[in-house]
Amino acid sequence: MAAPCAVGVADEGGCSETVQDPVDSAASGGRRPAFGTRFLKDPRQVFQHNAWDNVEWTEEQEVAARQKVEENSQPLPLEKQEEYDCRANEYWNDFYKIHENRFFKDRHWLFTEFPELAPKLPGSKSIYRILEVGCGVGNTVFPILKTNNDPGLFVYCCDFSNTAVELVKGNAEYDPERCFAFVHDLSDEAATFPVPHGTLDAIVLIFVLSALHPDKMQAAIRRLAQLLKSGGMLLLRDYGRYDMAQLRFKKGAGLSAMQNTPVQGLVDSVA
Repeated sequence: MAAPCAVGVADEGGCSETVQDPVDSAASGGRRPAFGTRFLKDPRQVFQHNAWDNVEWTEEQEVAARQKVEENSQPLPLEKQEEYDCRANEYWNDFYKIHENRFFKDRHWLFTEFPELAPKLPGSKSIYRILEVGCGVGNTVFPILKTNNDPGLFVYCCDFSNTAVELVKGNAEYDPERCFAFVHDLSDEAATFPVPHGTLDAIVLIFVLSALHPDKMQAAIRRLAQLLKSGGMLLLRDYGRYDMAQLRFKKGAGLSAMQNTPVQGLVDSVA
C-alpha cells in the first residue's frame, strides 16, 4: 500500500468541487451533468469540467503529455521505495492525526457519477449493502448515508489507517445501525472481510487502486468481486494516464514500476 500523497489529493479536491457556469448549473437543476451529456461547445469553457465526452487529444498534445510523464517519472531510490511501502500504515496514521477530517472534501459528485448509490425506491424495504474500500474519514460514506434514507441500506467502510477509521466512528453522523467501519489492508491477500461472500450490491473504490502496487491490483479486485451478489457492481474512480495529477509529478517522485503513482508531498503532509 502506498503512502499518502498531497499532489494527487489536491487534484481530487479540485475535480470534486468543479465550479459550473451559472447557466449550465441552472439548466441541470444545480447538479453537474452526468457523463454522456458533457459536450464542449465553447473552447473557453474547457476547464469547466475535468472530463468531456466530445474532446479528443491531438497527436501533439499526447506527445507533449508523454514527454512530461517521462521527464517526471524518475523513481525514488530503492531504499526510499521500501521505506514508503513498509511504513505506509505509520505514514497514513500520521497524516490523519494531523489533518483529521479537514483535508478532504465530501464528494458531492457521487450521485452524478454513480447513480447506483442513490435511493432506488424511496421508502423501500429492500436490503441494499454497500462497501467502500479506502474510506478515509468518511467523505463518501456520510454523503451516502445523508442522501440515501432507504431503511434497508447498510454501508460497510474500511481503511488502511486505524486513525482514519476512529475518526469515522467518532463523527456525530456515524450510526452503527446503518454503518460499520473497520480497518483493512487491501494489499494483504490473507486479510479477511467481515462481510460474507455474495452479499454486497456495490463496492466503491475512489482513488484507492492507485495506492496499490500494480502487482497486487488483480488479486485485490478478485477478492472484492467475491463479496458481490450476482449482478453487483464495482464502482471505480481513479487517476488516468496523462491527467493533471500525473503531469504535476515532481522528478524523483515515482515508485519504481508504479510510475503513475506519486509519493511526492508525503513529507509535507506528515512532517
